[in-house]
Amino acid sequence: MTQRHPFEWLSPVAQKRAFPALLIFTLAVQVGMGVLDVPLGTEVSPLGIVSFEFAGNLSFAKTILEAWGPAGQVYAGLSLGLDYLFLVAYASCIALGCALVARGFSTWAPSLSTVGVFLSWTQGGAAVLDAVENFALIQLLLGSERAIWPAVAKWCAIPKFLIVAVGLVYMCGGAVAVVAAYRRADPGARTRSGDDA
Repeated sequence: MTQRHPFEWLSPVAQKRAFPALLIFTLAVQVGMGVLDVPLGTEVSPLGIVSFEFAGNLSFAKTILEAWGPAGQVYAGLSLGLDYLFLVAYASCIALGCALVARGFSTWAPSLSTVGVFLSWTQGGAAVLDAVENFALIQLLLGSERAIWPAVAKWCAIPKFLIVAVGLVYMCGGAVAVVAAYRRADPGARTRSGDDA
C-alpha cells in the first residue's frame, strides 16, 4: 500500500491483533449504552436517544425531554457521557477495520484499497461530529432554550451515521471479498494464517 492510513504507527501484525480487542471493547460499550437507552424509548422517542438526536427543533426536543421526565433525563445524560467513550471506540474500530481491508485489497484491487484508506480517515470526522452532537444535546438537557442546539445535533448526526454506515459496509463487505479472493488464489489458505488481509 502506498497510501498511509491512521494506524501506520502500528506494525501490520499489531494492527491485526489490535482489531479484535477494539471490536470487543466497542461492543461492550454499545451494550452499556443499550441498557441506558431502554428507559428512553417512549411514544415520542421510539428510538430512544437517537430520536433526541434527530429532533431537529426546540419544540420537539422539549417534548421528548418532558416525556422522559427527570429520571429519563438522567439516563440520557449518562448515555451521552458514555457516548464520548463509545465514539472513540467505534471510530477507532471501524477505521482500523477499513485499513486492514484496504491492505487486503492493495495487491489486486488498488482502487478499492484507496477507498478503504480514505474511509479509515473519515471515521475521525464521524467521531468529531458525534462529540459536537453530544455537546449540543447536553445543552438541551441542562435547560438551554437556544433553538440552534437541536439543529446542530441533527445536522451532525446525519453525516455521522452516513460515514459510519459506509465504513461498516466497506469493512464487512470488503473483508468477505478479500478472504474469498485469497482462498480462490490459494486453496490451502484455510489451514494457514497469512498476513495478506
